[in-house]
Amino acid sequence: MSGLRVIPTRRHGRDRLYVCLPDGTNVAWYDRDTARVNLLSEDRGEDVLAALRPFVTGPVTIGPPPVPTPAELARLSLHPDDDLAPNRPGEALLVALDRDPGPGHRLRPDPRRRALEAEQAVGEALDALDGAGWHTLHSVPLPGGHRVHHLLIGPGGLFAVHTLYARRQRVVVADPMVALGRREPVPLLRRVRADASRATYALTAEVRPVLALVGPARVSLPGPVREVRVLTDATVATLGGLGGVLKPADVEALHAMARDRQLWNRV
Repeated sequence: MSGLRVIPTRRHGRDRLYVCLPDGTNVAWYDRDTARVNLLSEDRGEDVLAALRPFVTGPVTIGPPPVPTPAELARLSLHPDDDLAPNRPGEALLVALDRDPGPGHRLRPDPRRRALEAEQAVGEALDALDGAGWHTLHSVPLPGGHRVHHLLIGPGGLFAVHTLYARRQRVVVADPMVALGRREPVPLLRRVRADASRATYALTAEVRPVLALVGPARVSLPGPVREVRVLTDATVATLGGLGGVLKPADVEALHAMARDRQLWNRV
């Protein structure tokens, strides 16, 4: 008996089986997408294949791990405190609510919780695109207290997605004004475009603005809207069908760059 254990995981949209020693040390992993066994210890090849046999069907290739790409090297060198990739949808709001939940006797719902609900709904829809070659970063901080709610990077390009809670309300988008229910219109599209422009400057690549409305009863666009895509939480995943803009290597390189918190301090 080799004593090796097989542990299934899913990271960055890829299914892997890690082969570990009893003390937890990795000796190999099997990548289902490429049908390749990556060996960290050459003298363990036969034991690794024997441990994986119940989990693997069809032919596989076996060998040392591939040489890291520049994007992978950049990710490995990033300090954990500066890595935005682990951010959850609505991360900044979750932290704020944890620090200051607010009084429990509010007569009206805390607007932060509605904003959080909106960011979580859109974030979950975008995270579901991960397996199709897309990456999403949430709560990307900008100087001055603003945030890019979601930065989507994939084959169809880059998108700065701003979410707006609109549950059961009519929304009128008359560029640059956005009217929610009976509230006074606000020039929200100016901010949506400005945040995308700042992201474009930071990444030196075009970032297109998106306004994602969560749960609206009806959306009216009485005239053309310049540059900004107006979607809902039910349709935001259609961005995943876009392609022909970025190659996979470019997607990975931009994602590695964008996940560095320090990059955004300069915009």
